[in-house]
Amino acid sequence: MEKVPKERVEKILERIEKAGSEEYETSWDEKGLPIISKKKAKVKQGRTSRARGAKFELKVREDLENKGRVVDKWTNNVDLIYIDEEKKKIDLEKSKVIPVKRRFIPIKQGRNTNPFITRIATIGTGFPDFISIKHIHDDVYSVIGVECKINGMLSKIEKEKCAFYLKNKTFSNIWIAKQGAPKGVPPKSEVGGKKRGTIEYDDFAEKYGKKFDISSQ
Repeated sequence: MEKVPKERVEKILERIEKAGSEEYETSWDEKGLPIISKKKAKVKQGRTSRARGAKFELKVREDLENKGRVVDKWTNNVDLIYIDEEKKKIDLEKSKVIPVKRRFIPIKQGRNTNPFITRIATIGTGFPDFISIKHIHDDVYSVIGVECKINGMLSKIEKEKCAFYLKNKTFSNIWIAKQGAPKGVPPKSEVGGKKRGTIEYDDFAEKYGKKFDISSQ
């Protein structure tokens, strides 16, 4: 029988302890094993942020549909492989688009969560949030990816993923949907010509094309 390293045993015991604690909320894998435990206070804060983000996504989807575009959730992501150890250059041949993994959520019974009872399987979050299509003429279509960011900011990895999509022609463009005016501005007022509550779109290639050697279309 193979000997289990002491560090691994301690890590497993720590996960089990957190899974049984009232202070933590635990996610379980398809085998019923605890994988992630987070403090409930942080979980609540995260849920609030996700709810706000989900509401903004719905507004973006409605806005795109009003522009005559067909919109659907994008259920893929990018597995980035780098050429160098500093992770400054992407290997375009080895990096690839992959489907997002399913998440398994235990059903709660009262205050307790039992990972061994029937679970609800959900699709994880893809990147970007949406794929949006519009017929231009004849057999020509506009196929864009849309990522919803209330503040309009992308992380380093998100920018690299966008660059990968465009260089591999997965999308003809990628738009970053953002809120029109800074937080705290009354809904009907304007700041710098931007109305609070409106949705604006940044073209990724226009904004970051020079950095990633991508031409704007």
